[in-house]
Amino acid sequence: MPEQTKLLILILGITVLSGLGDSQGFLHAAKIWRDGKLIWEELIKSALGFTFGIILYWIAIRFLQQFGIFSAETQTILWFGITLIGIAIFSGKFFRWAMIDQIVAIAVLAGIGWLLLRTGG
Repeated sequence: MPEQTKLLILILGITVLSGLGDSQGFLHAAKIWRDGKLIWEELIKSALGFTFGIILYWIAIRFLQQFGIFSAETQTILWFGITLIGIAIFSGKFFRWAMIDQIVAIAVLAGIGWLLLRTGG
């Protein structure tokens, strides 16, 4: 397997784990306040998700730069897309959306990627 292919697989794997960690951070952050009271358990879960996610994101950036991707916009779009997908899937709501809404969500992510590629993001 060529080195560039191995590097790309490594980047995707780390970025997926980073996005999944951050998606857990966002999901639990949405639950940290209940009736005006701080829910420490949710806060801790959120913080752990974000910590895991950002550490892996920093590692992913090393390999993205090794791959030749130095743009913050391009680096972020990978993480952003995976994080959004992770939130939708882990919350369970994505699968309850109408098919057209699922298609639009995927098209929006693809559109953002398209713009980044076309504008040199």
